[in-house]
Amino acid sequence: METDAARELARIDRAVEFLSPHIRDVPKTGVVLGSGLGSYAERMSDIVTLPYSEIPGFPVSSVQGHAGRLVTGTKHGIRVIVMQGRVHMYEGYHLLDVVLPVRVLARLGIENLVVTNAAGGVNPSFIPGDLMLIKDHLNLTGANPLTGANLDDLGPRFPDMSNAYDPGLASLAWESAKSLGIDLKKGVYAWLPGPSYETPSEVKMLRLLGADATGMSTVPEVIAAIHAGLRVLGLSCITNKAAGLSDTSLNHEEVKETAARVEKNFVNLIDVIVGKI
Repeated sequence: METDAARELARIDRAVEFLSPHIRDVPKTGVVLGSGLGSYAERMSDIVTLPYSEIPGFPVSSVQGHAGRLVTGTKHGIRVIVMQGRVHMYEGYHLLDVVLPVRVLARLGIENLVVTNAAGGVNPSFIPGDLMLIKDHLNLTGANPLTGANLDDLGPRFPDMSNAYDPGLASLAWESAKSLGIDLKKGVYAWLPGPSYETPSEVKMLRLLGADATGMSTVPEVIAAIHAGLRVLGLSCITNKAAGLSDTSLNHEEVKETAARVEKNFVNLIDVIVGKI
């Protein structure tokens, strides 16, 4: 009888088999673009675009600001593969679906993963439009994509998360930001399930726990990437102050508007980082 792990690995490999003929020279670096940050993919040349809906088993996002496309192209003379959008647990997807694209990229042969997101600022010194280098994360959902049968072909049962965000890639990002004149912040990202925004009391709790920003994505992808042996760099765009830190009510339109306002800086930073990787 086929095991759960075997079925999941077969699902991943069906997507890999479909994608392989479309990807010339497997890129070493993959990039996940969060809410409102999708234009980086359009700055590449020799582009091949595949909607998630055409890739076997790929989940399709229902959230505005997530195009739902896998794009490969050339930047700085090297091939890059980009996820234009992601899916989230709050959309009703199982975490195996949430991390499937990252596992497919790992199975294809990438070595580095740059994950980006739009996040609420918990650190009171952060303002909307700031960019933050993720130095660590807090998983406050009670969920983990590695729950259940381990996929031994991808990684170990108990992966070490001591340096989930690669120090070498973090240093590279820091120097890249400095070269562009970008005041890059550093901080801890807290993953909450959503889709409701946090209450002021929850934000106070997050501050006490050491969080600097909070959002509804990224952490399961990072866990899956570390499990698969990838080097990870995380970047957040602070699109709003978290509840209780300003008089403004929270809404997704504000998230998209702020992301659009700072997108040029964000995209330029990713551009330089990918070129240096």
